[in-house]
Amino acid sequence: MSFWTGKKTLLTGGAGFLGSFLTEKLIGSRGVDPADIRIPRSRELDLRRWDSCVEAVSNADVVIHLAARVGGIGFNRRYPGMLFYDNALMGIQLMEAARQEGVAKFVAIGTVCAYPKYAPVPFREENLWAGYPEETNAPYGIAKKMLLVQAQAYRSQYGFNAIYLLPVNLYGPRDNFDLEDSHVIPALIRKIVEAKQTRQTHITLWGTGNATREFLYVEDAAEGILLATEKYEESEPVNIGSGSEISIRDLAGLISRLAGFSGEILWDATKPDGQPRRMLDTGRAQEKFGFNAKIDLGEGLKRTIEWYLSTARGSHRG
Repeated sequence: MSFWTGKKTLLTGGAGFLGSFLTEKLIGSRGVDPADIRIPRSRELDLRRWDSCVEAVSNADVVIHLAARVGGIGFNRRYPGMLFYDNALMGIQLMEAARQEGVAKFVAIGTVCAYPKYAPVPFREENLWAGYPEETNAPYGIAKKMLLVQAQAYRSQYGFNAIYLLPVNLYGPRDNFDLEDSHVIPALIRKIVEAKQTRQTHITLWGTGNATREFLYVEDAAEGILLATEKYEESEPVNIGSGSEISIRDLAGLISRLAGFSGEILWDATKPDGQPRRMLDTGRAQEKFGFNAKIDLGEGLKRTIEWYLSTARGSHRG
């Protein structure tokens, strides 16, 4: 807790999915005064604008940059240019503004999409540059990976204390359930719950179902980011994940069982699977700042489905 004493924190994206849990942990488990946490809203400060970045970092001691333009496979295919431009511009300008302001620590949040399409599994940080990312995710992934280059360059030239974290796919209560731009777990939960409610005999999902993914419960992700902020001071990137993988086919089956849907699941193999496999090696996070995920996938999905049923139905957005 002493790390946060007397510090003012800028939390971009703090009103979003991950940010809301991170804010709660800062106030709850770390004892940070809410008045010392700044959470700029996009309607107030557009971080694609230099002057907004300068205003955002003013008087900040710690910057945790969560803000990002994100979406699932379909969204990435429709808007690759926007995803590259918005994410690169926000991050690059914010880090430069933080450097000029003399911010004591900058935490850049990357993405598992930055890894090469055929990186050896489990993904190790040293393999981050061993190939091109999966094509549908590449503009977003590369835009976020540029922040690693920037963080390392700034540490080398200016002594700027920037760290770079690579969280795997997140899920949990308050996620985005809008099918236009949601990720795989909220999209599956919404489709399966709605199929059960409307008594459909089957649903059709994208791809073959054979691709694998690793998922991290949002509260675990928030804890990992805070531990890294408090304890990690090095230039090398660090994976933040659960260290286990599941096929999309098995994931859909698990969500169906938890949601009580007994219909058939069909697969449209004309639609892309995305990256064939994703699973992180999480040894560095454990070694450097003692992070281990605590919520297993079954329990996390149960909590997420319950939240969706009780809260999100009708709005579909956390």
